[in-house]
Amino acid sequence: MPVAAKISESVSKSSWIRRMFEEGLRLKAQFGNENVFDFSLGNPDLSPPAEFNDTLKALVEKNEGGVHGYMPNAGFDGVRAAIAERVSKEQGVDVQGRHIITSCGAAGALNVILKTILNPDDEVIVPKPYFVEYGAYIDNHRGRIVLVDTNPDFSLNIDNIRAALNGKTRAVLINSPNNPTGRVYAEKDIAALGALIKEHMESTGRIVYLVSDEPYREIVYDGVKAPSILKHCRQAIVVTSYSKTLSIAGERIGYIAVHPGCAGVEALLGGLILSTRILGFVNAPALMQRAVARLGGVSVDMSVYKNRRDLLMSGLESAGYDFARPEGAFYIFCKSPIPDDVAFVGHLQKFNVLTVPGSGFGGPGYFRIAYCVSEGVIQRAAPKFREALEALKT
Repeated sequence: MPVAAKISESVSKSSWIRRMFEEGLRLKAQFGNENVFDFSLGNPDLSPPAEFNDTLKALVEKNEGGVHGYMPNAGFDGVRAAIAERVSKEQGVDVQGRHIITSCGAAGALNVILKTILNPDDEVIVPKPYFVEYGAYIDNHRGRIVLVDTNPDFSLNIDNIRAALNGKTRAVLINSPNNPTGRVYAEKDIAALGALIKEHMESTGRIVYLVSDEPYREIVYDGVKAPSILKHCRQAIVVTSYSKTLSIAGERIGYIAVHPGCAGVEALLGGLILSTRILGFVNAPALMQRAVARLGGVSVDMSVYKNRRDLLMSGLESAGYDFARPEGAFYIFCKSPIPDDVAFVGHLQKFNVLTVPGSGFGGPGYFRIAYCVSEGVIQRAAPKFREALEALKT
């Protein structure tokens, strides 16, 4: 066998998201781009804000010696300080630059954290539905994922998390606004989760972290606001990226923010910095670090995503689909009209509509629609969603 058995098995179970994306490429070649409606991949299609391009141009033209050279593994001190200032305002907790580790996107950040905190067979509790790659990230560092059900509306079920906590638990990993559901976890639930972790640590003497993956924090609707994690849990580590807020997913730039009051915070920070290096990230991209440090508060126009959400919801509702109204991110997690969500996603493909089965996110019986596509695509797809549903009745 040319590759490791574990990798061979993983390839055969490759991500539904990527699989559907590749199917989209095939269909577009066959039927033309305008006749294929690809809602499979959460790839931001908006152009970055003009300020991003202006900042890059200014940084490149400055062309100082050494600006593209090696740096401290945690990132440039000035960049970390600028990020810390913004995090402090956002989270309502005083964070210093030393509590920030710049990262190669949120995915890189999560792997750095898990490398740092997990011993073999340590458990990470993850509410489902959940981002499909979490299981692989945890397995990368010899941990075990423990999935717990959320409530029927996809809000956190604190009792289920409590029941899953045990002597092997090392972390609870949450994602809000959530991919794939668009749910924003309520502040009262975050507060209850923080209290639960504190209680568990006091009763067991074992450190447990609350890791919050927040790349969609600023993509929220209808007056909803993603609550502070650091304010409600001293054992919290926040992860984010600029992929969605600046629409620069391919630039792989983000950061880790550690609560200053974390137990063993110095050892944790040292471990995160070391893991950044030995995992091969070495440091976050130099040019992108300097750019985002100058772009605090700048983002794409979030109203575009809200308009798309509303347009898609209108089409789905009129066609007869059932779904929970997303409060954030750019996904609708729609109930499959037949029990087998994989079969229904296959049925939609007959109408050149590409979505992703909920089973891939630990949410069987649902399918995910990513609406980071143009309004034209949503409008042209609306009759196809309707036709697909009506075809089931014949």
